[in-house]
Amino acid sequence: MPVEIACDESGSEGEKLVGGNSDVFAHAGVLMDAATAAAVVAELRERAPTPAVEYRAGHVLREKHRAALLWLLGPEGPALGRVHVFLTDKTFYVTGKVAGLLSPDHAPRLGLDPQAEATARTLYREGRQAFGAERWTALLGSFNQLLRVKNGVTPSVEETFLLVDALRAAEGPAGGIMRALWLARERVEQFRERLTADPYVFPVLDPLIPAVVRVVDFWSADGRPVTIVHDRQTILTDERITHLRKLLGGRMAGLRLVDSVLDERVQIADVLAGVARKIALAELNGHGDPVLTALIQPYVDTSSIWGEERSWALLCPDGVMWR
Repeated sequence: MPVEIACDESGSEGEKLVGGNSDVFAHAGVLMDAATAAAVVAELRERAPTPAVEYRAGHVLREKHRAALLWLLGPEGPALGRVHVFLTDKTFYVTGKVAGLLSPDHAPRLGLDPQAEATARTLYREGRQAFGAERWTALLGSFNQLLRVKNGVTPSVEETFLLVDALRAAEGPAGGIMRALWLARERVEQFRERLTADPYVFPVLDPLIPAVVRVVDFWSADGRPVTIVHDRQTILTDERITHLRKLLGGRMAGLRLVDSVLDERVQIADVLAGVARKIALAELNGHGDPVLTALIQPYVDTSSIWGEERSWALLCPDGVMWR
């Protein structure tokens, strides 16, 4: 009998990973029956009231409702053991995609290329200091646009590599990576042409699909197949759902999209994804709330895509910081 997991996200901007509204993407999966979820939402409305028809993360994140948030996340609350959250550091994700271009056999793929791990970590750690904040952001932004197939503003490979050319004189490991990237220009051009002529079934940069895959990986660990109930997402087309089922074999029994207004389980997924994203973003930016950070730890997927070591050690002490 499949286990049914309700899911929603926070911080999604499609394939826009640089210069968006949030540097963190969060995706939550909830194991809870409909009656329990309805009771949880009713309790949240008592503890953190709102006239809104749909209960959202923003309601419980208000400072005046902090007690409700502490209850929700804490050991006496309803979420512990029933909710799992996959985090993505968007800057590290696009850095990993850039590093992956150096692999001789690089091809469109879900998530990041394990062969590029060391390079991605080095570039993420050293890039801003070596190039300066403005040029570092410009580099990542240019590659972000280059690897997006349908965005209407795609720069040419030549334009992107003007930045690489300017940065390859930098000293240290980051400069060395730029020099290697410069030598790989022809391969990058071929990869871009391939994306344009024959787009990969999944958007190369959108973090939602890898997060859905991780939902199945995590909740099927006991051998039971997983059925996902997900808030409506345009990226989750029938074609892509079919490909996901093929990719995951019998572990994913199905995926159906619902209106979150009509499913309290999905509303809880929205709340936990939004809460986790805000806590993680604050920690990433160096002004985390120690109490909330400690409370979110049991929910965070140890295989989340994250690059910043200090914040990750606080958010997920047992995490591997790479997938």
